[in-house]
Amino acid sequence: MKRLPIGILGSGKGSNCRAILERIRSGDLAAEARIVISDVLDAPILEIAREFFVANAYLPPGQFRTRLEPEAEEELVKMLREAGVDLVVLAGFMRVLHAPMLKAFPRRIINIHPSLLPKFPGLEAWKQALAAGETVTGCTVHYVDEKIDHGQIVAQREVAILPNDTPETLHARIQIAERELYPAVIAEFCEKCPAPDL
Repeated sequence: MKRLPIGILGSGKGSNCRAILERIRSGDLAAEARIVISDVLDAPILEIAREFFVANAYLPPGQFRTRLEPEAEEELVKMLREAGVDLVVLAGFMRVLHAPMLKAFPRRIINIHPSLLPKFPGLEAWKQALAAGETVTGCTVHYVDEKIDHGQIVAQREVAILPNDTPETLHARIQIAERELYPAVIAEFCEKCPAPDL
């Protein structure tokens, strides 16, 4: 069986990365994690990659806070191509991608965001939803473009906001939904994966 080669980018704890790698290991997800890359040297996501025996690397991001330096983004493209990656999966990657990545992997970069986009893009979307008095929020998988949390929506999952919710309780339930939705979306990409040339 051909497995879809994926690369995972993250900046933090890596809970969605772990969920994906667990599904791959159990045989529920026909993907192969070729590499995990972080822009944070000691990010826990790199430790998760090592736990699952997945190649992993630190990418020095450069001087900018919200994006990669152009040379760093070119290096990211090179690393992913050398790993043979077909689908780039953002799992808490806190940098906006630009032309080098978007041209190298057109409609092959996906992200998950903790709101029902287009509502509440940006940081701590669950807090935004609570502050706005919403009764429902959730998570969204979308294609990545040059804007923050903006590209075409691939799939969404709703999470009810309960009357006694705190930011912490709501975020915890959204994360549960994320860890179900993201592997399911990647599985759909696996099904569309072209058969190997014979």
